Amino acid sequence: MTSRIQLIDVTLRDGNQSLWSATGIDTETVLAVAPLLDQVGFKALDFTTSTHMAISVRYHQEDPFERIRLTSQLMPNTPLIFMTTGMRFITWEPAPRAIIRLAMQLVIKHGIRRIQIVEPMNNMPALLEAAKIAREEGAEQVVAGLVYSISPVHTDEFYVGCAAALAGATDLIDTVYIKDPSGLLTPERVETIVPAMRKALGSMPLEIHSHCNAGMAPLCYLRAAELGVETVHTAIPPLAEGTSLPSITRTVANLRELGFDVDIDLEPIERISQHLFELARRKGYRIGQPLEYDVAYYRHQVPGGMVTTLRRHLAEVGAEDRFDEVLEEIVRVRAELGYPIMVTPFSQLVATQALLNVQAGERYASAPDEVIKYVLGRFGDPPAPIDPEVRDRVLSMPRARELDVPLEEPTLEDLRRQIGPNLSDEELLLRWALPGEQVDAALSGKRTRPAQPVAGPYHPLKKLIAEVSKRTDITYFYLQKGDTRVILRRNKPAATGKGIVPDGHAEPASPPERAAGEGVRV
Repeated sequence: MTSRIQLIDVTLRDGNQSLWSATGIDTETVLAVAPLLDQVGFKALDFTTSTHMAISVRYHQEDPFERIRLTSQLMPNTPLIFMTTGMRFITWEPAPRAIIRLAMQLVIKHGIRRIQIVEPMNNMPALLEAAKIAREEGAEQVVAGLVYSISPVHTDEFYVGCAAALAGATDLIDTVYIKDPSGLLTPERVETIVPAMRKALGSMPLEIHSHCNAGMAPLCYLRAAELGVETVHTAIPPLAEGTSLPSITRTVANLRELGFDVDIDLEPIERISQHLFELARRKGYRIGQPLEYDVAYYRHQVPGGMVTTLRRHLAEVGAEDRFDEVLEEIVRVRAELGYPIMVTPFSQLVATQALLNVQAGERYASAPDEVIKYVLGRFGDPPAPIDPEVRDRVLSMPRARELDVPLEEPTLEDLRRQIGPNLSDEELLLRWALPGEQVDAALSGKRTRPAQPVAGPYHPLKKLIAEVSKRTDITYFYLQKGDTRVILRRNKPAATGKGIVPDGHAEPASPPERAAGEGVRV
């Protein structure tokens, strides 16, 4: 058990993705809160992914590299994180290695210091290949995420094997974290999996990242800290709780209550939270709230946002009464496909196939391209073998023969000839993955003015004066520290108005004596 716990903030990336559909945070908002975030004392800041870079372009017409660069300038003390799902960039399918290398190179060039690699299948060779590229391109920290799930395959032994593979690659991996995107961890499972992984990792640090879908994450964090986890991932309200991660304020209070040293300044957090609540009010954004415990969730494991989407789709086709039937089919399809973890893209892939099966009245009468590619092995080997009958049914489809072609591995020079020989590296990367008109709009929208920071720089004296002003029983306030003196005097009603105001008189060498009860001397 470590006595000191560090925190990683996920508000701007995962909190935004979990509660505001990844579209609620733009560059203006990021730059407004960045100076305050840098004062908190976070170990690192979960900042962006290739998906969020795409959203910057599509929804906000913003240059994602400019966002990284400007934020890193405002946060010199806090490493920014780029999270990547192994050998992928924006698209679901594996990207050419030239694209992955260029992406790593560019995000690091613009200010990313920590590369976080999460392979959705927990495919360790693919994860280590991406880690090698990140290390070669100059990443300051390379962190591996092991995606947690529940199935007959995802046992403690499975995760210990993954951890052992990472522990043997200390030249590539600095830290490992348990990533629980569906909030499936329980305190009981923490008590077995954390010590087992801690032993397999040796001296390599272990972190935990768990969502609040089932309400268990705050409890899991406390038990994990007692068992040797050194870092927990939290969010700032209103982008905490719900399908997001635990609230930083409650997590810090709970850890300190248990005797842990948490070197975090919550004063800037209060101001950031107020700013985000105001933004949510103006824009009509969702506020994170604790969710009720639902034991059925552990069976189907469908993320909260997908449940909403699924209900809406069924309502649109007049099939609301078939919701439970679709959930049961999701459980069946997941097992038949080898228990993929219910995270992007596999949660969408499984749910889509289940919906098609129910609507058609015949199982696997058709399959979307993504399911066919999955069965072809385009996403890597599943955790367990695919059901042979399902495999044969899918691969017998005419579309499977069309998609069963080798993936190309173009060089960067090949890509330049295809996309444009005179483009900057940044523009080349964006145009490889996104429609040209979207990239045009984003690159033409350069910022012309700086963002307005939230309430200016934080100063503890400012809070002290504000708090004293609220105390109507204080009529006189004197503070001296070294050569600095502050004198505040509450005016009488007949004077300039209510409140404490700075004393207009010359400061005396020592505070004047006051009548009993008339004021407070500090």
